Amino acid sequence: MKPRALILHATGTNRDHDVADALEMAGAQPEICHLNQLRQGERRWADYQMLVIPGGFSYADALGAGRLFALDLTALFRDEVSRFVESGKPVIGICNGFQALVKAGILPGIDGLGKPSATLTFNQSGHFECRWVTLAPRSSLCLWTRGLEEPIDCPVAHGEGRFLLQDGIDPSVLAAADQIALIYCCPDGSPAQGAYPANPNGSILDIAGICSPRGNVLGLMPHPENHIHPHQHPHYWRGLRGRLGLALFRNGVMYAKDFS
Repeated sequence: MKPRALILHATGTNRDHDVADALEMAGAQPEICHLNQLRQGERRWADYQMLVIPGGFSYADALGAGRLFALDLTALFRDEVSRFVESGKPVIGICNGFQALVKAGILPGIDGLGKPSATLTFNQSGHFECRWVTLAPRSSLCLWTRGLEEPIDCPVAHGEGRFLLQDGIDPSVLAAADQIALIYCCPDGSPAQGAYPANPNGSILDIAGICSPRGNVLGLMPHPENHIHPHQHPHYWRGLRGRLGLALFRNGVMYAKDFS
């Protein structure tokens, strides 16, 4: 059976259909579900083997990027989200979804749900970044990046994507725990080393995505769901092939099958 993927939708979410296409290509059965459908009991969390918080501008980013979405996760669905994460089922949050996971304290998971230990703040460039970047998979702990060796090309589209830890937390803690899942790198695969534009927002250690201590939850700012077909790359007609974001979703779907 194809694993069922729950794609959460809130007012302002606009990349839900994109990620649904990626999941379907990867072998899952995606279902876009508004948060109100879950509140009213029309959908049940337990019926799904994957959880996706897609990109967009949930609630128009009122009160800050992903903050109100995070409030829904911690106040309305605290028990359901905790069970989903603790079960080991694959969870991914992209862009605004990553922001929501961080604000909810689900990532990096240092202090637990409802206790944020990191933030995604304004880009160091001081403006919205909307262009293509290159990512290098780094974590063997993260089930979404495990076994991936080829860089991934995909777009970013955010004004608040600079990943920082709270004061007093040493970034080396994430590196030592193998929680740095993806980093920004140069097109040739060499480290960005904090340099703009390869690192589009100034994130510490070039972090583009991190995973939970268990490795089943991934959050990332770039949009791999927007490079699942070769022709989506702006240099496709110049002969560029490969480096698709689809590999991430195939990994997630593969592990979700264990819960089908």
